[in-house]
Formats: sequence, C-alpha cells, structure tokens
Amino acid sequence: MILQVDDLYTAYGLSQILFGVSLTVDRGECVALLGRNGVGKTTTLRSIMGLTAPLRGTVRYNAADITGRPAYQIAKLGLGFVPEERRIFPDLTVRQNLEVARKAPASPHAKQWSVEAVLEAFPALASLTGRKGGYLSGGEQQMLTIGRTLMGNPDLLLLDEPSEGLAPLIVRDLARQIGRLKQDGLTILLCEQNAKFACKLADRAYILEKGHVRFSGSIAALQADTEVRQQYLGL
Repeated sequence: MILQVDDLYTAYGLSQILFGVSLTVDRGECVALLGRNGVGKTTTLRSIMGLTAPLRGTVRYNAADITGRPAYQIAKLGLGFVPEERRIFPDLTVRQNLEVARKAPASPHAKQWSVEAVLEAFPALASLTGRKGGYLSGGEQQMLTIGRTLMGNPDLLLLDEPSEGLAPLIVRDLARQIGRLKQDGLTILLCEQNAKFACKLADRAYILEKGHVRFSGSIAALQADTEVRQQYLGL
C-alpha cells in the first residue's frame, strides 16, 4: 500500500469540509475520488498534499506518517500534485515550464522523466515547445501541467479534476494519455466530477457526499449499483 488515509477531518476556518474520510491506494493502481462539485474532493487532495492541514486523522505514504507536513516536504518524498487551476508559468515556454520542474526521483520505484519522455507521452506539445504557456489552449495547458509534475519523477500522482472545462475530444485524448501513464506503472489518485471519464481509467472508486465517504469499491461494483450512481453521481 502506497497511500493510507484514516479518519480525516478538515476545515477552512469555521467551515468543516471533511468528516472522517478514509481511503487507500495500492502501488500501480488508479483510484478515483468521485462526487459532485463541492463535496470535498479537492480538500481531500489538499489535505494529503499538506496544502491544508487536517484537524485530525492521519495520512501515511509508504507507511510513513506525513500528516500536516509542509507541502514541499511531501513533494520531496515522491508525491506529485496536479491542481485544477493548472498554474503553469504563462511567460515561460513549454520547454521552460518542463525544465524548471526537473528534479531527481525520491523513490527507486519512480520512472525518471525527461522533457523528451513528456513530449512522447503528450505528443500535442511536441510542436509547441517554443510557445509561451499563456498562449496554449486549455487542453494544452492541462497536458503541460501534468507533464511539468511528471518532471519531478513522482511515485504517486494526485490529479485534481483534469477534465474540467475541456472539450469532449480533448477529454478523450487526455484519457488515453493518462491511461498510458497507468500502464507504465504510475500510481494515480484521480479526483473527478466527470465519473464517466474517471471510470474508464480507475480500478476502484470512492464517492464523497458532504464530506463523507458514501461508497467504496471496484469500478465494476459501482457500475452495477444503479442506486448509488443515481443518488451521488446523477448517472
């Protein structure tokens, strides 16, 4: 098991968001964190990554307790976080955005990424290496922000709403590219409102509703449970 989250409670000021969230991710898995907008998916990732300190509960990465550590320390251990906002450097070129994120892998399990390997994984960027990030389309920016995170050679990739705001054709391409990362052995925790997109990639899923886990199980079990899909995902 690479990631274990137990009984996580997190709040922003007086507004409590998570109420006892627990989940696990095994090495090589893609696990989806599903639910409607505002149910606590992003807060869960932020709590894991050290960007928002939980009130209580524990986060263990490779059996080490990382609860509440600063985000830069957690990143050094091998966790890579792709935020929903993307946050690329708009005045740097595609290649510069990738180069600035280069670092040595923290884990012997992590694949060593280069600019060339990222461009092979996301071929749409290959002809754009000299273009500034601010002039990319939304889909190209999403590919770049994932590629930039890969340059840190993560052992576990946290993806926050990667399909948000993208055209259906771009979403389809992105699903194929993330699928190839999974086939290469990268462990992924995927936070998504687009359940159809996530279920094509994931092995297992958790569904959040009002900060509580309402479902956990295999994708096959989720697809077979019409009541759960209708109640919590609107499918």
